Amino acid sequence: MATIEKGKAFIANEAIDYAEGGIVSKEFIHTEGGSVTLFSFDKGQQLSEHSAPFDAVLQIIDGRMEISVSGTPHILAAGQTFIIPANAPHAVNAVEPFKMIITMIKDNISQKVKFDNK
Repeated sequence: MATIEKGKAFIANEAIDYAEGGIVSKEFIHTEGGSVTLFSFDKGQQLSEHSAPFDAVLQIIDGRMEISVSGTPHILAAGQTFIIPANAPHAVNAVEPFKMIITMIKDNISQKVKFDNK
């Protein structure tokens, strides 16, 4: 697994490994104003429906995933980018192992992500 160092080039896809039966995350940047996080999901892993009070930009860098946004499913593949609108309920399903970078810029730093645990 490659290391991430500020001021040095790296290949995001090599900066995180897959974990059998799991989800792995690695933050590049985390400040009060937002975050950039790399994720890897093994096939079959999911995130339950949740929402965030700010837009989130997904960049798929390996594999394929399904995201349901406001009840509409979307299949995304490596090389594609998708913007989840603020406050839109969304859920993630790994139809195969995939990696993504998620960038969140907060409009109001006091707002929190809300998960709906059904």
